Amino acid sequence: MSVLVTVDLRDATPPFEQIRTQIASLIAVGQLANGSRLPTVRALATDLGVATGTVARAYKELEALGLIESRRRLGTVVTHTPSGSKLAAEEEIKLRISELITASRAAGIEDATLLSLLQGRLRATG
Repeated sequence: MSVLVTVDLRDATPPFEQIRTQIASLIAVGQLANGSRLPTVRALATDLGVATGTVARAYKELEALGLIESRRRLGTVVTHTPSGSKLAAEEEIKLRISELITASRAAGIEDATLLSLLQGRLRATG
């Protein structure tokens, strides 16, 4: 699993967000199927060279999204199966929006400018 997830400490995106986005993407594309076990917080933190709190925060946010669940004795498992449903599409769009925000901030684009660009694009596509 940790081979599929990486953290770039030089990236402006916080490590927990990199982990959360990558795991959510793996779930969205079906590479992590419903019922798949995720590494323990400690194991993934060690593999990635980050603090356990960093991985714990990523897992907590994924759990809040309904993508994973921590179960006693079973560990943390994927509880979301990608499908063509509206909910799955909304989750994918939320992930892409987060990536867009991160990229625009890294490029120095202000939020108001990003909103203007997005609104213009929405009007153009009708």
